[in-house]
Amino acid sequence: MNNIWSENIQGVMTLYLSRKLRFDDVFFGQYKKQFGIDENADIKILEVGCGPGALAEALRRQYPNAEISAIDRDSNFISFARENVTGVDFYEGDAEKLPFEDCSFDVTISNTVLEHIESKAFWGEQLRVLKPGGVCLCLSARRGLHCTAPCLETTKAEKEFWESIPQSEDELKKYGVGRYSMTEAEIPASMEKNGFSDVTAGYAIIDLTPDAPKYPPKMAEAMIEAMRQSDLEAIRHARSCGAEEAVSAVNAKYNERLRLYREGVKQWDTSVSVTMILRGVKK
Repeated sequence: MNNIWSENIQGVMTLYLSRKLRFDDVFFGQYKKQFGIDENADIKILEVGCGPGALAEALRRQYPNAEISAIDRDSNFISFARENVTGVDFYEGDAEKLPFEDCSFDVTISNTVLEHIESKAFWGEQLRVLKPGGVCLCLSARRGLHCTAPCLETTKAEKEFWESIPQSEDELKKYGVGRYSMTEAEIPASMEKNGFSDVTAGYAIIDLTPDAPKYPPKMAEAMIEAMRQSDLEAIRHARSCGAEEAVSAVNAKYNERLRLYREGVKQWDTSVSVTMILRGVKK
């Protein structure tokens, strides 16, 4: 059992809710255009590093005739995915040692995985399990922008909670998060160097602005709730005294944000993510 990521880096609900928004049907056309995959094809798709299953869930909707498999080494993510996502086969395993035969899949896809794995192993395993002519899709998060609503600024209780926690080893560095990060120029070059041809690169811009009129209330509130969950799981991961006060403060400020939204008092807070989309073909 391996729960390092879900218990120390990003909680199950933080990752699931944020990805569920980013891969919502409202935005998926941006990805789909660059994926270049026939939406009606009878193909086998493997997601590498699937987390709690939000992207696999979206792939199930967008490619209804495809057989979708997904793998992650975090046991909590896989347990959640198996309980909450239908129509996908979930496996617990390592991206550097995929438990699949050579030439098993028509498409492999990953989202924010490349930066955590040595590139030769990352590309090599996908090259191995892809059929000749198969497509490798790699999604990599780039620098976006974030603007916080005044009512969501860090509260006194939160500040006191975080200041009370003894300084410890940087968790991201400790677990190798982002150890193999590359620039926008280095990623496609790495893909070509490791055996893929016809490499292309593009971007998806995902705008999560609750007050934007283009979003229905259900989706706007989901954006607010995803932020709430992220703040709450961060506190729970800290496992320190004073958490109850901090949790209460977080819930209070997000309840206020929802109240303002429902009453039409616009805050125009936003989170805009930029995702680089790489596509390569196995020769």
